[in-house]
Amino acid sequence: MLKITILGLLMLIGLTIPGGSLFSNSPEDEDLLADLPVEGDMPVDDHSRDPFMDEDPGYEEHYYRARVLSVEETTVDEQEFFTTVEQEILVELTSGPFAGEEVSILNVFFEGDPVYDFILEKGQEVIVVTLGPEGDFEQAHVQDLARDRGVYYLLAVFALALILVGRFKGLKTLVTLAVTIFLVFQFLLPLLLLGYSPIPLAVVMASLAITFTLFVIGGLNIKSLVATLGTISGVIVAGLMAFWAGSISSLTGFGTHEAQMLYFLDQSIDFRGLLFAGIIIGSLGAITDIGMSVASAAAEIKQANPDITDRELFKGSLNVGQDIMGTMANTLIMAYVGAATPMLLLVMGYEMDWLKIINMDIIATEFVRGAAGSIGLIAAVPITAFLAARLMAR
Repeated sequence: MLKITILGLLMLIGLTIPGGSLFSNSPEDEDLLADLPVEGDMPVDDHSRDPFMDEDPGYEEHYYRARVLSVEETTVDEQEFFTTVEQEILVELTSGPFAGEEVSILNVFFEGDPVYDFILEKGQEVIVVTLGPEGDFEQAHVQDLARDRGVYYLLAVFALALILVGRFKGLKTLVTLAVTIFLVFQFLLPLLLLGYSPIPLAVVMASLAITFTLFVIGGLNIKSLVATLGTISGVIVAGLMAFWAGSISSLTGFGTHEAQMLYFLDQSIDFRGLLFAGIIIGSLGAITDIGMSVASAAAEIKQANPDITDRELFKGSLNVGQDIMGTMANTLIMAYVGAATPMLLLVMGYEMDWLKIINMDIIATEFVRGAAGSIGLIAAVPITAFLAARLMAR
């Protein structure tokens, strides 16, 4: 079943499975790949055949937003082990050069499968995909439900709330957020696909994002410099801890289905490095918060007592950082737990033995992710306090 699902998803997003190895790794990495688990009847690193070798080179996909005008007919075909439902629907295209055109589509799904199937009703907005030249609707299918409007509305409320509450600082926050997104999609991801080492790329990208964000929000001053240096130090510590623990635990970087599917891309990607780079990026936000908080506290202490010594300033800012550290570490861990909740429920539901659970690649990866990020956050507190004492007290 997993084999069919993976190949189907790959076909939908227009990927081509190469016939050879994607990358050259060290002997240690090759040993790790050799031990990859087998899911269903398909090893995740099986390249023995290419199901798309005979595909038409003129194959094209075109996507359109559409609205369901009516459900013409519904047919139910009950088999021994499953029930197939076919819906004949009429949709009106609402985007693209053919907006306003009506298209008849056959929507087929298995009854009782809520993951991949869409029971359509009149008035719903859907995404329609056509196979072939643009304008040819003979092979038209419902790709997915249209969900982007809700995302756009929520982002608009987020931006409006930032500006109303933060005013000019809220506007600066939006600018820094846009720059960070730009760095990720125009710098980090393209270079990763080109095969560059993920860890140095993540550190450079994180450093650029941190520097720009803190100096724009905090201004060109010693406080921003201290917060930037402290945050970068914490992020580097998180990356080093992840690399150290991941090497001991022999993490492969294939702990998720997304990573396993990424293996089929015709790109030279370092998957273990990609895992550690993800940990660096994931811990960036929390470490930035605590770095700026400690630096701001130190700046306020210095302003209230201009004659304070570096030792006293270090102690005062460290006390503030210790109070923040507990809540921020809890925030970071809860973020990872929230993302992994379905997986945790699956593990508990099957009542697996603890020895099996803790040695699963995906479970060990989440533990390393949360612990490494928290260690980086903790390290940022004394480092930032020390830098504040050395730079601000003078």
